[in-house]
Amino acid sequence: MTRTLLGAAGALPPETATALHPADLAALLDRRAPGDAWEVLARLPLARRAETFGYLAAATQVAIAGIAPPRDLAAVISAMDADERADLWNQLDEEARAALAPALAAAEREDIRKLSSYEPGTAGAVMTSEYAVLRPDLTAREAIEALRGQAHSKETIQVAYVLSPQRRLLGTVLLEDLVLAPADRRVEALMRKDPPFVHAGDPAEAAARAIAKYDLPAIPVINGGEMMVGIVTADDAMDVAAEEATEDFHKAGGSASLGVSIREATIGLLYRKRIAWLVVLVFANVFSGAGIAAFEDVIAANVALVFFLPLLIDSGGNAGSQSATLMVRALATGEARLGDWARMLGREVSVAGLLGLTMAGAVSILGLVRGGPEIAVIVAMTMVCVVLVGSVIGLSLPFLLTKMKLDPATASAPLITSIADATGVLIYFAIASALLVG
Repeated sequence: MTRTLLGAAGALPPETATALHPADLAALLDRRAPGDAWEVLARLPLARRAETFGYLAAATQVAIAGIAPPRDLAAVISAMDADERADLWNQLDEEARAALAPALAAAEREDIRKLSSYEPGTAGAVMTSEYAVLRPDLTAREAIEALRGQAHSKETIQVAYVLSPQRRLLGTVLLEDLVLAPADRRVEALMRKDPPFVHAGDPAEAAARAIAKYDLPAIPVINGGEMMVGIVTADDAMDVAAEEATEDFHKAGGSASLGVSIREATIGLLYRKRIAWLVVLVFANVFSGAGIAAFEDVIAANVALVFFLPLLIDSGGNAGSQSATLMVRALATGEARLGDWARMLGREVSVAGLLGLTMAGAVSILGLVRGGPEIAVIVAMTMVCVVLVGSVIGLSLPFLLTKMKLDPATASAPLITSIADATGVLIYFAIASALLVG
């Protein structure tokens, strides 16, 4: 149905805009001109308009903000979730903010100011200030009534946060527990004390990992004064995890993070994000050429060696890329830590040795056919060595980068391959020289 609507001319029928889920409608509007998208949004009820607006791509939101009347846009922003308001505010330029600010209520401006003040990529930057709060002395009946009064303005009431008068987190209580408890049971007797939390300055990925680890619908966020300032919800954690995975994929491919969707990226942006790594790797590959040049005499006397060169060095790079991918993911998810390097290195040596021996058996057959017994021995020995060395490099580099406080995802496949290529050339021709010449 979406494909048909995308191809249709003219305005989107009102009944279609109403029938679609806000996320589906937003996906449709992202492909339309900002003026057409705003025309559709303006016909929707305010609550649905705000929900749909929150699903729009950041570039579409900014474009619509530039053409929508400030008062109408302010109404939409006021109805949006607090964290989405702050995200949009950070995307706007100073001129757009100046035009919009007078139309917002003072409380909303202050909330936006607080949420947008946190560093990008931190838990504070993705949290919302719209969370349910209860006092510990309330009964279950009173707590349910209090949540009923808060429900319309909170992100979720599935979990309520029990705070002291100084806004220190005392515990959490589930709506389900309140409903099932005796009406006169106190919240302090029902709440779960010492719940998991993150600090506002912690990486957003830490909040996402904590939500996944403890299977939470949301996790509270504490500021430097140990006061609760917001929550990171599970849906926001999913967005954080998706962004982190995308960034890691870009780095694994030897490219910097785009910051926008690939569909919206310009030629200039794609060029700038990719050229740096490619230039670095060009010079890295010079070492492979230098290695080959150093053994020109051996190659000239045994031309059959050239046939196996791509096969052998690619095998080392492939083994290293596999190992690096496993380690980068393990470090990102917390499955592996810096202290695990030695134990994992021993295991990787064993696995790489078995892999190398298996691959050596296969390549030795080709060596017999193409060059005879001596060549078969050389390529078999080289295969074991390059797979072993490539795997060790692939495993160790992410740990080294983590130790240096760098992103382990920088141990990208092109980088591992380039290092393994240069090492593989030296190993191959050193073995060939020793057996054929020495």
